[in-house]
Amino acid sequence: MLEVYVSTDVETDGPVAGKHSILSIGSAAYTAEKELLSTYSANLETLPNATPDSKTAAWWLTQPEAWSACRQNLEPPRDAMARYVTWLKSLPGKPVFVAYPTAFDFPFVYWYLTEFVGENPFGYSAIDIKTYSMALMRKPYRMCGKRSMPVEWLDPVPHSHVALDDAIEQGRLFCNMLRANRAVG
Repeated sequence: MLEVYVSTDVETDGPVAGKHSILSIGSAAYTAEKELLSTYSANLETLPNATPDSKTAAWWLTQPEAWSACRQNLEPPRDAMARYVTWLKSLPGKPVFVAYPTAFDFPFVYWYLTEFVGENPFGYSAIDIKTYSMALMRKPYRMCGKRSMPVEWLDPVPHSHVALDDAIEQGRLFCNMLRANRAVG
């Protein structure tokens, strides 16, 4: 079955899933050939028993446009995640979670899916873009940030801290890396 690469970004009010809230989620579904199939985004109400992290709150003060974008048209997490599962299941293949960094985004998405919907269509299929770049560039992990990546991997798209914008940017980066990997083989 075809794999669909679901580049996902979450904006949160702290670093720990369940203790802190997802404020916004954005996903962009791509084929390996970089065809953008569909997108999903939602701004979520905060968890009732969660408390924002003070360092994250201070960072948000430096991002007023992104903050404003993620606080519009809020949905209850249960509704947003149910719509997300429906969207994931509508894709023409098995979803593979892709993020930069997956170690941050995936725990939040996994927690919200299992907490509010009781299922996770990704299973544990998750790719970390920076780890993938480490393998392609044959460099240590900490030397594989966007600044050290080949320019042909980086499309001129914004990184705005608006979840859907960042998911699209990351998805394009990942597909460019897939193409580079196929060219080597």
